[in-house]
Amino acid sequence: MAVATVTTEPLHTPLRKKPLPAGRPREWYVSHNRRLKAMRLAIALLDTGVHHPSSADNDRIRETAGRLAIHPPSDTTCRMVRALIRYGR
Repeated sequence: MAVATVTTEPLHTPLRKKPLPAGRPREWYVSHNRRLKAMRLAIALLDTGVHHPSSADNDRIRETAGRLAIHPPSDTTCRMVRALIRYGR
């Protein structure tokens, strides 16, 4: 019988961040960062067992952002999080 090993070490090294491309309109950077924030929040919610958009109200999403030390998301970002949970399955 095999014995499972528990480790607290990361299983992989994190990816290195690259600088964003220069010369794009400001709206592009805003929407890009909004999408990244929505993805981080959606992943965190899925990890905590929230698998239906109806159970991810704005308060719950903002509470999750607080636990992750992320600035509270706007209503638009909260809608994006619910859309990722709904269509990302």
